[in-house]
Amino acid sequence: MQATRIIAIRHGETAWNVDTRLQGHLDIALNAKGLWQAAQAARALAEEPVAAIYTSDLLRAWHTASAIAQSTGAPQVASRDLRERCFGSFEGKTYAELEAQWPLEAMRWRRREPDWAPPGGESLLALRERIAATVTAFAAQHVGGQIVLVAHGGVMDVLYRLATGQELQAPRTWQLGNATINRLLWTPEGLTLVGWGDVRHLEEATLDEGSA
Repeated sequence: MQATRIIAIRHGETAWNVDTRLQGHLDIALNAKGLWQAAQAARALAEEPVAAIYTSDLLRAWHTASAIAQSTGAPQVASRDLRERCFGSFEGKTYAELEAQWPLEAMRWRRREPDWAPPGGESLLALRERIAATVTAFAAQHVGGQIVLVAHGGVMDVLYRLATGQELQAPRTWQLGNATINRLLWTPEGLTLVGWGDVRHLEEATLDEGSA
């Protein structure tokens, strides 16, 4: 059975990532480091054969994808369905503010209760259903080829769980770093994991700059 190769990348860093402030569907741009990370990811993928780049339409993902599109020459397609989990009234709050203002809701969030949603937001079950359907729709168009997905930390988390059979409530033991390179295979039977959390393009660039 032929498969579609997928390179999945979380957007570069934003100021709100640094502040531990939940972004969700709020449209926060990359900071200077995030722009640099996007450029390094684009450089690392420059020689990869890429049929298409599917990206969240939020700026932090779109600008990361734009750098990759420029380096690979692949077409870039925006999709609302690749957005981060909607956190409703949690959006714009730091982790500390959530603990102080909504301690009971914050506890349910930390417990990763699958069917619970922040007020006005999206449950983990709904997020998983959305991402699974979206990835299938895109990957099925490129069987035998390779695509890039540029999205968010919550989306990367769901992809890892889908590919490894991890339950939504299972403690996370994998990294969701900004602009790291993750590789999966898709077939009609689902996703499988090829490689996760590749940061060599970020580490090597740092070493090169330090020795200059």
